[in-house]
Amino acid sequence: MKPAPHERKPARAAAVVLTCILAAAWTVGCDRTPEPAAEPPPEPAPRAEAEPAPETPSAPASKASPEPATPPPPEAAAAPSSPTSTAPAAASAGEWPAWRGPDRTGVSTEAGWRADWSAGPPNVLWKAQLGQGWSAAAVSGGRLYSMGNTDEKDTVWCLSAETGKEVWKHTYACPAGNHPGPRCTPTVDGGSVYTLSREGHLFCLDAASGKVKWELNARTKFGARPEEWGFACSPLVLGKMLIIDVGPLIALDKATGETIWKAGADKAGYTSPYAFELGGDTLVASFNAYGPVVAKAADGKILGRYRWETKYGVNAVTPIVQGNTLFISSGYNRGAALFEVSDAGLKPLWENKNMRNHANNCVLHDGSLYGFNGQVNEGRLTCLDYKTGETKWSESSLKAGGLMLADGKLIVMGSKGECAVAEASPEGFKELGRMKVLTGTCWTQPVLVGGRIYCRNHPGDMVCLDVRGK
Repeated sequence: MKPAPHERKPARAAAVVLTCILAAAWTVGCDRTPEPAAEPPPEPAPRAEAEPAPETPSAPASKASPEPATPPPPEAAAAPSSPTSTAPAAASAGEWPAWRGPDRTGVSTEAGWRADWSAGPPNVLWKAQLGQGWSAAAVSGGRLYSMGNTDEKDTVWCLSAETGKEVWKHTYACPAGNHPGPRCTPTVDGGSVYTLSREGHLFCLDAASGKVKWELNARTKFGARPEEWGFACSPLVLGKMLIIDVGPLIALDKATGETIWKAGADKAGYTSPYAFELGGDTLVASFNAYGPVVAKAADGKILGRYRWETKYGVNAVTPIVQGNTLFISSGYNRGAALFEVSDAGLKPLWENKNMRNHANNCVLHDGSLYGFNGQVNEGRLTCLDYKTGETKWSESSLKAGGLMLADGKLIVMGSKGECAVAEASPEGFKELGRMKVLTGTCWTQPVLVGGRIYCRNHPGDMVCLDVRGK
């Protein structure tokens, strides 16, 4: 899920200019006065020298919940001077089971889909209404999962990915909130679907039927403190663990909801965690309201953190990792930075304002970053050199929404409902096709699976485009 003009209107005004973070992932908005471009960001402070030990409580299993009302040991770390990193393979053609895909990079290896639309735009296969929200599509086993809010109730939807017809839905009371609806993208793992509401409702649902396997509330159970626009984390499955960032990083037994460890005590941003291998350890990186945090997956011990504060706590992107380096970015004129990750913590390699991701992530391809530089509805599609932070090009015709990458091509959703395809090249912007697919506000990441592109807007309209190769 990764995130404009903002002005405070008088109380009697009939409308509020929206800005929001997705999240993530989400997406979230704010009705604030914009930050002047000339205002310098606060200088990041060095990472804390010492961190409290993570909690490892032996809490009882979360209580079993009634059926929905509407049925539907890591190895020793290598020396920090010569670490290596291993990441999962990019997404396969038939699965996109979580936020930014199975490896949470926003990159798919799906090939053979129709990227050149010069002979005609793709057909719309189906449309569906999900309710307000910013939740992207997760696709697994021929089914599509997403979320929305209608009449102060959240719904987790399971649809046929081919036809858009409802398979099941799970509905529960949840305030729609400021810039309404859920930000989380469901996570599908085996026979379970995991979701988190903006108010902290964490569900494990049966993927086949939508029945509740277990549930808890992160606010009441962990004392988690969301920022103004609610929680936005899309849960991460890592082996037998389910990991969420609600300020503290928390690892749960994915089968029971029992707490395994809890690390840190920060306020939540709007990020979702990312897992990677480095020097023989499995690590988890996240980006809460304090800044980037890296912890050991085995026990939650914090390896490093770095102070990176953004206005209104809007640290929204999922960290991007390559080798022993980690990239983060945020909006409100804050900027971007690349860090070296080692046993000593996080060391800045470069920092600038050439990429200011407000609500949605960049993607990394062949040494270049592609993303929206600036606030939602305003930011320009931009290409950056990953190692140096140097701008390669910027394109003004697409304003900040969301994007992914497949087979060396960008699939971009502009904020006003245009879906475009372009070559991912540092040499310049080369568009292959574009069409208007939705109206309203569109900040949610598009998803390509099996020759179909799934797009949604904030009001909850989802469309499926046919880009299967002929």
